[in-house]
Amino acid sequence: MKKRIFLSICFASLISVLLSSVFIGGVIYRNSENEIKTEIRNEAFYLAHTLEFIGCDTAYLSDTGENVSNRITLIDTDGTVLYDNYAEENDMTNHMSRPEVADAAANGTGEAVRYSNTVGEKTYYYAVRLSDGTIVRIANTSKTVYGVIRNAVGWIILISILVLIVAVVIAYLLSRSIIKPINNLNIDSPLSNNTYEELSPLLRRMDKQNAEIASKIRILKEKQNELDYITSSMSEGLVIFSETGNILSANASAGRILKGQTEGSYLMLSRDADYISCVESALKGKASTKKMKTENKVYSLSASPVANESKDYAAVLFIVDITDRELAEQMRREFTANVSHELKTPLTSILGYAEIISNGIAKPEDINGFAGRIYSEASRLMTLIQDIIHLSRLDEGELRHEFEKVNLSEVCKKAVNDLSEKAKAAKITLNEDIDDIVINGYEPVLYEIVFNLCDNAIIYNKPEGSVSVSLKSDSSKAILTVSDTGIGIAPEHQARIFERFYRVDKSRSKETGGTGLGLSIVKHGAMLHDAEIAISSKPGKGTSISISFNI
Repeated sequence: MKKRIFLSICFASLISVLLSSVFIGGVIYRNSENEIKTEIRNEAFYLAHTLEFIGCDTAYLSDTGENVSNRITLIDTDGTVLYDNYAEENDMTNHMSRPEVADAAANGTGEAVRYSNTVGEKTYYYAVRLSDGTIVRIANTSKTVYGVIRNAVGWIILISILVLIVAVVIAYLLSRSIIKPINNLNIDSPLSNNTYEELSPLLRRMDKQNAEIASKIRILKEKQNELDYITSSMSEGLVIFSETGNILSANASAGRILKGQTEGSYLMLSRDADYISCVESALKGKASTKKMKTENKVYSLSASPVANESKDYAAVLFIVDITDRELAEQMRREFTANVSHELKTPLTSILGYAEIISNGIAKPEDINGFAGRIYSEASRLMTLIQDIIHLSRLDEGELRHEFEKVNLSEVCKKAVNDLSEKAKAAKITLNEDIDDIVINGYEPVLYEIVFNLCDNAIIYNKPEGSVSVSLKSDSSKAILTVSDTGIGIAPEHQARIFERFYRVDKSRSKETGGTGLGLSIVKHGAMLHDAEIAISSKPGKGTSISISFNI
């Protein structure tokens, strides 16, 4: 804007000076020309009256012609030049054909202007006829406009340069003074400016727009802060990519999961092949879902393309930890396989013995033994089915509706009493240290917890060993502890003993006839009561399992 104002002022100043010079020069030149003509006419009349008075005395004309700058010519009635102060009379041609001479001879006076473009001059002639018929003519030669300009071209250039310099200086000062108030405008508070009145509508509009922009920015910031708060609190990872694959936004969980830089290209965030394939697919316009496995975690990567006006796609990546789901799925598959195996084994025995008896192959004396084995396997099968049904009920969590006040000490004593014969047969000593404690729970499940813990402690104990059952209160907790002096559990197995059908020693489990679901029932029963389980065990020295119930 400053440049345009500067150039406009320079151009306007230069044009104004040039036009003014031309018009003023024209007026002055025209006035000068008229004054010269008037002077020539007056001089011609004065000379004519003088010659009328003294007669056509060439001596007078010669004396006069030497002292004046104008040209004086005396012409006879036939056009012969009698006298000329600029040339020899004998060398001059007849002048009767000259327009001013012819007019003077005919009308008494005559005038004419003749131009010389070669030298840029013009000559004004004025002739007066005397009483004797002779004609006196006065002439004056002056520069034409072209001649004046040609002679003064140097001055014109110099003056133009000076005018241009002055115009540039003035234009610079004016443009700076004009622009300065505009440059000093307070854009943040337009109405506080004291500047040109013409800018008032613009400043009012700017103030209104500032208010609208400030309001929109405030809303956007609130939404951004809300989004940042939500995404920062998410355990899931969220990443937004531009069309070029650069990271526009990534929450803390994404950086923690992918363990890379949350700025720059998508390749800076992770080098995992599944991650790269997922993101690149979305950037090409195709949604993709992949699983990414780390050392101990499994994540689901879901990338979706975001279309825009161009043909390229932005992308949004959502990362979810599905480790528990994968473990649950794995456990489900293992559980299905184990259930199938556990059900198949007793059924195979039952079918085998039944087929031998039905085909009459069995000896009469063996039939009772086969029937006993069929009964034993059927009982094992029934126990397994009951445990599975029991676990299913615990998984559903519906038993919470049947919670009531339960005397946990009586439940413990009953379980110990029911296992006393089994412990005596295994030469295991049962010890009790049980306080009177009441909790809120489901009594059948609490009984199963105590019974299974004590049963396992007896089964996996050593001859002449012992099992101790303790129930104590600790502020707001009731702590049930079952300890044994048995074979113990190696550290690598301790985290898995509560899994369904998991056995540390499979051969020993077959001997004892367990289903492999006892500790799973303990775990799910504790979960049903919001209780916490703790295990302490050393191979060869025994195991201690504690469960803390809320009182």
